[in-house]
Amino acid sequence: MLTILFDGIAYGMLLFILAVGLSVTMGLMNFINLAHGAFAMVGGYITVLLMQRYDVPFLLCLPAAFFGVALLGALLERTLYRPMYKKAHLDQVLFSIGLTFMAVAATDYFMTSSQQILQLPEWLKGRTEIGDGPWMLGMGHYRLFIIAICAGLTVALQFILTRTRFGSRLRASVDDQRVAAGLGINVNVVFLLTFAVGSGLAGLGGALGAEVLGMDPTFPLKYMIYFLIVVAVGGTSSITGPLLAALLLGIADVAGKYYVPSFGAFIVYGLMIVILIWRPQGLFVRKGGKA
Repeated sequence: MLTILFDGIAYGMLLFILAVGLSVTMGLMNFINLAHGAFAMVGGYITVLLMQRYDVPFLLCLPAAFFGVALLGALLERTLYRPMYKKAHLDQVLFSIGLTFMAVAATDYFMTSSQQILQLPEWLKGRTEIGDGPWMLGMGHYRLFIIAICAGLTVALQFILTRTRFGSRLRASVDDQRVAAGLGINVNVVFLLTFAVGSGLAGLGGALGAEVLGMDPTFPLKYMIYFLIVVAVGGTSSITGPLLAALLLGIADVAGKYYVPSFGAFIVYGLMIVILIWRPQGLFVRKGGKA
């Protein structure tokens, strides 16, 4: 039981890093970016290519995935996304869905449709077991590594949003873009940096998740619904909401597949429906901000 809980927490933390950029982007820009999973896929493939073809150590591939995807996100935000900010949500959905299918097709063409194999370092392949019997805790070293990385990133994101000048400008832009611009805040730069960091986090999540989730051209389509559940359940105005939603989703998914595998994803969707009936705007909504 403790092992299932541990694996669920690791899975949830990974989903949080994958989805938190989408949550902040939607909360700030009111933009529905369903191509967010494509950025995660790019981060995963950057890691796979660097390790397979150039023998780059895994730990160096993680910042490469983050900064590489962040630069790609900044470029696309400036050229493709910015003209879509004032469009209707349906236009944004169709636009980002189109980008997703283009990314899937391009990846399938250049990288083939086969599942990519990621060889982790030896020190991340082991497993530590504590206790005995049904309450034994089995901790995979890589999942423990994921939890540590994601916990550190969560603390860093919370600090940036609550303790820095950029965080205060970001929160002001979330509350009212016109008033923020009137106060001298360059909202376009805030948008650019936020989109780039959100994309970079997705890329980092893709790099970390390549071994756990698998990496192939259909990755953005398979996990798009999970990102949206995290955002819908957690809300878009804080870090705490998506974190709690991702943990609930991860634990429910792992436990459901272990105890009642015949139900599949039903447990996750059922949990989402119950939470949204109880809290239609998400678990956490900051007063004065957007839902």
